[in-house]
Amino acid sequence: QCLLSGSWRSDAGCRMVVSELGKDRSFSGSYLPGPAAGNFEILTSPLEGSQQDTGLVPHPTFSFTVHWRLREASWTTAFLGQCYLGTNGEETLHTLWLLREAADSPSEDWKATR
Repeated sequence: QCLLSGSWRSDAGCRMVVSELGKDRSFSGSYLPGPAAGNFEILTSPLEGSQQDTGLVPHPTFSFTVHWRLREASWTTAFLGQCYLGTNGEETLHTLWLLREAADSPSEDWKATR
C-alpha cells in the first residue's frame, strides 16, 4: 500500500519528511532541496498536501505545496504526483512540479513560473 508518511529522498538529493496522513488524507511535513537549488540559502521549508484514498486505487495520486523559507526570494512550489509499488514492495514517487517566484510587477509576470 502506497503511503506517503515517512522520509523520502529524490534522485537530485532533495529530502522530504511527511507526517502521518489524517483521516481526510491530508498531510504536512518539511522539505529541503538538494544541491540543484543553486546559490540560494534555502532553509528546511514547510509542506502541506493530500493523498488520494489508497482504498480506491492501488497507485494513489497526491499533491502538496512547499512555501520556501528563503532569505533572498519568495517562492512557492506545487507538486503533483503518483505513488507506485514496485515488484519488491518498494514505494516510488513520481512527481511534476511548478515553481512560482514572486514578480515585482505585472510586466515581470511572464518569467515568474518555471
